[in-house]
Amino acid sequence: MSLSPLAERLRPKKLDDYIGQDHLVGEGAVLRKMIQSGNISSIILWGPPGVGKTTLAKIIANTLDRPFYTLSAINSGVKDVRDVIDKARKQQFFNHPNPILFIDEIHRFSKSQQDSLLGAVEQGTVTLIGATTENPSFEVISPLLSRCQVYVLQHLDKEGLIKILDLAIQKDTDLKTKDIVIEEYESLLRFSGGDARKLLNILELVVLAEEGPKIVITNDKVTDRLQSNSAIYDKNGEMHYDIISAFIKSIRGSDPDAAVYWLARMIEGGEDIKFIARRLLISAAEDVGLANPNALLLAQSCFDAVHKIGPPESRIILSECTIYLATSPKSNSAYEAINMAQQLVKQTGNLPVPLHIRNAPTKLMKQLGYGKDYKYAHAYEGNFAEQDFLPEQIKKERLYRPQQNASELKIMERLKAWWGKRFER
Repeated sequence: MSLSPLAERLRPKKLDDYIGQDHLVGEGAVLRKMIQSGNISSIILWGPPGVGKTTLAKIIANTLDRPFYTLSAINSGVKDVRDVIDKARKQQFFNHPNPILFIDEIHRFSKSQQDSLLGAVEQGTVTLIGATTENPSFEVISPLLSRCQVYVLQHLDKEGLIKILDLAIQKDTDLKTKDIVIEEYESLLRFSGGDARKLLNILELVVLAEEGPKIVITNDKVTDRLQSNSAIYDKNGEMHYDIISAFIKSIRGSDPDAAVYWLARMIEGGEDIKFIARRLLISAAEDVGLANPNALLLAQSCFDAVHKIGPPESRIILSECTIYLATSPKSNSAYEAINMAQQLVKQTGNLPVPLHIRNAPTKLMKQLGYGKDYKYAHAYEGNFAEQDFLPEQIKKERLYRPQQNASELKIMERLKAWWGKRFER
C-alpha cells in the first residue's frame, strides 16, 4: 500500500503540535483565545503557501468538535456551495454546532460563488474559514469580507523549518525506520522558501532517491536531486512564487526577453491574470518609479484593461506592459524614501507638527500661533518660499535622494534651485 505524501502524514492534529504563527496561536494570542473559548467567528487566513492555513482550519474543527466541510475554489461551483449549506441547515435540527466550511483558495471564487455564501455566513448556518495567498481586500467581495476577521500568516522562520525537518525524521512512520542524517540545512531551507509543504516534499524526494542503510543529506545532494527532478519539484504549481520572483527580477534587471518568457510561463500555467497585473503595478512604482513616472499610469491602465477584457486577449496587454517596464529606466528612490521615512517615524515617535504649518480653523488656534508666519508658496516668485516643513528635531533629515537618470536629474536641478545646499549633500 502506497503511503500518503510526507506533508500529509505529518499534518498536526492539535494546536500544541502546530509550528509557527505564534502571533496568532501562541499563548495568549488572539486565535488561541478564540479557539479556547469555543466560539469561533468566520475568518480568512491570508498567507503564502505552506504556512499551515489548511492545517489550522482542521485543528480548529477538531478542537471544537465541529463538522468540517471543505471546498476548493478551483473545482467547486455555486451548486457545491449550496449543497454544503443545505447539509449544514439539516444538521441544525439535531442541535449540532454549526459546521465549519473551509474554502481553499477563496480568492479564486467568482463574485456569484462568494454571493452564494453570504446568507449562510450572516445567519450562522456555517462558520466560514477561507484560505488565500492573495490580499483579500482585492479578491473577496466587501459584504463577505465585512463578515470575516482577516488573520495574516507569515513564512516560517529558520528555527520552525528545522524543527519540522527534525520531527519528520524522528516521528514519521517511514522515515524513522531509516538512518537519516542532515549534515547541511541551507539548501533545504533555501529551496523551500519558508513553505513547510515544499520543505517536506524536498526531504521526501531526496530520501527516496537514496540507497543504502545510511542517508546523509548535504547542500549539494539537495541541489542535484531538485535539478534532476524538476517536474516532481514543480508539481501542483509549487514554483508559483519562484516564477513570479523571476518575472519581477527580470523586469528590474531590464531584460524584456526574460520578462516575457516568465510571463508566458505564468499564463501557460494558468496563473490568475489579475495577480500578474497587480505585480506589474507594484514593479512600476518600486523598480521604475520616478525614472519614468508614466510607467505607473501604464501599469494602472493594464490592470484596468485586464479586468475588463479577461483571457486570452489580456495576455497581449500584459506583454505590452511587461516590455514597457523592462525597457524603462529604473529608480527605487520612492521605495527607499518611504522605507527611510517609516524607519524615522519608528525611531522618533509622534513629533509635533510645526505651528506655522498647522491648520487654524478657530480663533483660539490662531491665538495659540497655529498657522502664524506660514508662507503661502503661490504668493512668491516661482511659487516657492523657503521654510521648514519637518519637525524641529529632524528638519535636516534627507529622505528622498534623486538617482542618476534623466527624469530625476531634472528633479534634482529643481530641488537645488529651490533649496540650495540642502540638496547638495
